[in-house]
Amino acid sequence: MKKIISLAVAGILTACSGDNPGREDAAASAADAQSLAAEQTLSMVYPETREGNVVDSYFGTQIADPYRWLEDDRSDETAAWVKAQNKVTFDYLNAIPYRDQLKERLEARWNYEKVGKPFTEGAYTYYYRNDGLQNQYVVWRKKGDSEPEVFLDPNQFSEDGTTSLASLAFSKNGAIAAYSISEGGSDWRKIIVIDAETKKVLEEPLLDVKFSGISWQGNEGFYYSSYDKPEGSELSAKTDQHKLYYHKLGQPQSEDQLVFGGTPEEKRRYVQGYVTEDDRFLVVAGAMSTSGNDLFIRDLSKENAPLVPVVTDFDSDTDVIDNQGSKLYLVTNRDAPNKKVVTVDAAAPAAENWVDLIPETENVLTASTGGGYFFAEYMVDALSKVYQYDHSGKRVREIELPGPGSASSIGGKREEELLYYSFTNYKTPSTIFSFDVDSGESAVYNESGADFDGDRYESKQVFYKSKDGTRVPMMITYKKGTELNGKNPTILYGYGGFNISLTPSFSIPNAVWLELGGIYAVPNLRGGGEYGKRWHDAGTKLQKQNVFDDFIAAADYLIDNKYTSSDYLAVRGGSNGGLLVGAVMTQRPDLFKVALPAVGVMDMLRYHTFTAGAGWAYDYGTAEDSEEMFEYLKRYSPVHNVKAGVAYPATLVTTADHDDRVVPAHSFKFAAELQAKQAGSAPTLIRIETKAGHGAGTPVSKSIEQYADIFSFTLYNMGVESLTL
Repeated sequence: MKKIISLAVAGILTACSGDNPGREDAAASAADAQSLAAEQTLSMVYPETREGNVVDSYFGTQIADPYRWLEDDRSDETAAWVKAQNKVTFDYLNAIPYRDQLKERLEARWNYEKVGKPFTEGAYTYYYRNDGLQNQYVVWRKKGDSEPEVFLDPNQFSEDGTTSLASLAFSKNGAIAAYSISEGGSDWRKIIVIDAETKKVLEEPLLDVKFSGISWQGNEGFYYSSYDKPEGSELSAKTDQHKLYYHKLGQPQSEDQLVFGGTPEEKRRYVQGYVTEDDRFLVVAGAMSTSGNDLFIRDLSKENAPLVPVVTDFDSDTDVIDNQGSKLYLVTNRDAPNKKVVTVDAAAPAAENWVDLIPETENVLTASTGGGYFFAEYMVDALSKVYQYDHSGKRVREIELPGPGSASSIGGKREEELLYYSFTNYKTPSTIFSFDVDSGESAVYNESGADFDGDRYESKQVFYKSKDGTRVPMMITYKKGTELNGKNPTILYGYGGFNISLTPSFSIPNAVWLELGGIYAVPNLRGGGEYGKRWHDAGTKLQKQNVFDDFIAAADYLIDNKYTSSDYLAVRGGSNGGLLVGAVMTQRPDLFKVALPAVGVMDMLRYHTFTAGAGWAYDYGTAEDSEEMFEYLKRYSPVHNVKAGVAYPATLVTTADHDDRVVPAHSFKFAAELQAKQAGSAPTLIRIETKAGHGAGTPVSKSIEQYADIFSFTLYNMGVESLTL
């Protein structure tokens, strides 16, 4: 593929030849562009943000919270502030000369057919499909050799594409479907029940459902979870008691049976219920935080059977993944930080009776089932290896993957002989493979139509040492032949929390960044799950600074090895990753040219008072836990560590008005602090998306606009004056 875009600035997102005539002129051009950006920023007038006089006391220490009023998402003053901030931000972005070019390039690269893995329900084979630029994926289906037809088109749910399909589940015979929708990106859902053949709505929608699956018991009803609607704002008020309900078809929601939760002894912040494939057992998992759960089972073959405890504490993550009659198969990290599969009889399911089936190894396990087999996916330095096992625990084979990268879980129904999985990495668009469970043969089922030539790029894994000597892996992806001269615009992306693993995956926006000649680097920080529970715990509570140190060390590695320099380094992350960006940019403002915190947890003293935030305490701890914990949180809380007289990187904070997971007040307060105290010439802006949430279900049109803004802001503040097609 020929080079699509080149820049006026040599050495910045340019061709990768070592010869670069005209570098002095280009450098002068970069300096002019940076000067122009500085002049524009210095003349910029930020909206006035009123300072209140709220003061909180923690263990005798007084902490001012001048922008507490921005937490009220229902106030006219907050709405006016959001409108004023967006005007300043978009006036700035509109002045960047190549913003529209980036949007056009993103649209062009996004515009190809995308097809998901097929799955069978009743007489139909279903699959998700997007013809290119549709805001939401459409659910298609076909019966035998008949022509495919549209089953559900979420693009018809709302005129602007902001209502998305959140989940879809079928009754055991496939005759009835229940699906949930998210409006404006909110975590609150509605469940709609339809006849799968006629698509006719069968009853009134179920309302106020949140953090819920849909799990059918036979063909007459299903289980779902929700909270009582909170007093005050449904987008920010605290939700603390999750409940599991059973909905019988045809009855009003007010008569749904409460299965678990609602009493002091059953209080859980998160509750999930699901039925085993043979309809034999209901499994109920409860949790007080995002790590650790207790577990119960109910034998549905017996009338009025009780919930029987399997795990009675919150010291492990344990789930039932299969059963054969009364024999249960569980995946757990109890006494096995990297997880294992165990068996136990439902008559005596306590942990002392567990027997190892697939023992723990040195690598982290993710287990799935399908076709009568288990599939064990292991992360080896964040890269996939997959093995097939039978129900006796015998390893059948290793599944050969196309190369280093990430394989999705292989799964399906017991009787299916052909299963499906996808494979991807940072330079390989996702390809779907079929897998024959008997022969072990994989075949390409659907090859990506992305217009991207991965052979022109290199994606390699390096290891570097963090501040305390810990060895940390990082994937670095860039165009082959890139000159390592310290002048390559680089995005360093991180997360580092909640046992979440960042494994290699293809992204259309990142592909555009790579096409431009940019470098994309992703370290696997402590706090994630790449090396199991110990790796996760090493980045939690009083060890959270390890995550920030790992990220700073990643930046130092890129600079020391001439991939980039501080003048061309952007740091990006979302949610917990937004906290990461906020923390490192306040601890080391000199290290980065651009900071891009998205939907971040920025007020570490108050995060647990909003929505379900109290459930994050396993990772963070709370300011009420102890004086030591309060002092530790205060030392890195982004909102509380913006200092007057400091020159901070050019910052584009991004959030959304319907984010009810990490409420936008976090970002509002952080942006207000930056604007009040920024001593340098770099802009500190906030972009607030409307009718959008934490990220899931964001329309394609909004995603394209967001990335065009993020990339143009980043390049402009690195001194890039123009892009030439």
